Amino acid sequence: MSEPRLGVAIVTMGNRPKDVDALLAAVAKQDVAPTRLVIVGNGTPLPDFPAYPGEVTAIELDENLGCPGGRNVALRRLREFGDVDVAIELDDDGLLVDPDVFRTVQRLFAEDPRLGIVGFRIADEHGETQRRHVPRLRAKDPMRGGLVTSFLGGAHAFSMEMLAQTGDWPADFFFTHEETDLAWRALDADWKVLYEPSLLLQHPKTSPARHAVYHRMTARNRVWLARRRLPLPLIPLYLTVWTLLTVARTLPQALNSVRAGEAPTLGGLKAWAGGFVEGCRTSGGERKPMRWATVWRMTRLGPPPLI
Repeated sequence: MSEPRLGVAIVTMGNRPKDVDALLAAVAKQDVAPTRLVIVGNGTPLPDFPAYPGEVTAIELDENLGCPGGRNVALRRLREFGDVDVAIELDDDGLLVDPDVFRTVQRLFAEDPRLGIVGFRIADEHGETQRRHVPRLRAKDPMRGGLVTSFLGGAHAFSMEMLAQTGDWPADFFFTHEETDLAWRALDADWKVLYEPSLLLQHPKTSPARHAVYHRMTARNRVWLARRRLPLPLIPLYLTVWTLLTVARTLPQALNSVRAGEAPTLGGLKAWAGGFVEGCRTSGGERKPMRWATVWRMTRLGPPPLI
């Protein structure tokens, strides 16, 4: 692919207008201009966007479809235009610091026709990258790039050709683990997932647990993910590993509360257990397990589809 045409997609709930303006100003300063820019109001009306001098396609949704659902709307519109080869999706509270981000994305996809997904590095205003934002087992050095098995939802780029083969985001997930589902599908279709730390999105330091639905949807979607994508023998192993990890992370917080003379904080664990049961009782979508060859490929890249 020579000089792929870029499209940009941003989904917002309308509660960060200043952040969106700053992001659009940064997009306008890129030394490669996108062919299309689509902004989706996820259950919210949209204002004008004077910070971006080019054409903005604004889509207002009547209801909040969640992160993956809103992004699917943007991807469908980019696909309908017919002049976008690579879609760049950016969080509405992120900021592009460097002016050559889009040029680098364009070069990476031009150099490798089997490159399906490129994940950006996310760092806060102090330059710190949270460990959870490094998509590899050895996560101490966020500047170490390479082929990986997952990517960051806050900033990434997709080959539109890849999406035509794998399908778009799992809209039913609404929030959490949708990146893993899509990455696993891409790997199973023999596309590459690259973490490129030179592509920087500045993003406020946050915890996903700030969302009220986090614990329930994390558990539900993890069960759905296993049921949809893993070979049958790996499903109980995967869920057992994550159950033990969840308990190990939650119990110390409860014990600290008891030592401080407070009631143990088990609300998150209870919500997680409810979500786990919901994931077992409800349909997670069509089951298309990955090949064992993909399991081995992920194991070599790290992590295997158990962690």
